[in-house]
Amino acid sequence: MKPAPFDYVVAASADEAVQYLAEVEDGTAKIIAGGQSLVPLLALRLARPSLLVDINRIPGLATIESLSKTSIRIGALVSHRMLCEQTTSPLLSEAASWIGHTAIRTRGTIGGSLAHSDPAAELPVVAVAAGMSVEVVSPSGKRTISAEDLFVSTLENSLADDEMIVAVDAPLPERWGFAEYARRHGDFGLVTVAVAEVGGKIRIAIGGVGNKPVRALESEALVNDATSLDTQLTERAARAAASAVTPNGDFHGSASYRTGLVEELVGRALRQLALSRLSAMENWS
Repeated sequence: MKPAPFDYVVAASADEAVQYLAEVEDGTAKIIAGGQSLVPLLALRLARPSLLVDINRIPGLATIESLSKTSIRIGALVSHRMLCEQTTSPLLSEAASWIGHTAIRTRGTIGGSLAHSDPAAELPVVAVAAGMSVEVVSPSGKRTISAEDLFVSTLENSLADDEMIVAVDAPLPERWGFAEYARRHGDFGLVTVAVAEVGGKIRIAIGGVGNKPVRALESEALVNDATSLDTQLTERAARAAASAVTPNGDFHGSASYRTGLVEELVGRALRQLALSRLSAMENWS
């Protein structure tokens, strides 16, 4: 199939882009950047925007800068490849390396991935685990939305029709872990798990088990109440996470299969987090 007819404009600034969005009163205008999520939907006519607003030429949106020793700001046009190559946030680098293939990582952007809000995608899961937030602009000004409040349901976010993500504020975890299982390299993960220690507290997020990334709150309480993350505690936390999810089954895997993956992958991610502390101690010594 081919996309339904649409108009196309190129925005020179974020303010111009959101003004274009606001001028389409029925809310059918869409932002396009890398197009790795939107273009397939256009081709299948699952999305029928009346206007596409191209933001690729807006200056200043493809940079990564340090906000402090504990956080960075990532422009909305930063590609997955750039996330792979940066070294400030190893968690983001690891997660981005699991996204699709080289062509997809070269074109796809962090802003597009978060706005697309696919519950099986890697970056939304990491955003929830690390406590990230997005800065959005509209004709009426700016506001900040936490990642947990951004994701509403499958392919649905809390952005207004005239709002656009311009940057992502990402805390830098003291320790982190990431685990994913996909049928083939480059496929969406059947289950994805990200864990991050931010501000001395461990956060666990799981993707692929609901209509948005979910926090494993009982597991978080177990590991945060303990003095050390040993093998027994890791196994208890993994079982607690598996008991708390209610995934749907499909032709990729049954609900019970996904539940088993949650237990296995939460365990893997927590073990990686524990080893990251050991590695840091070795480097210090």
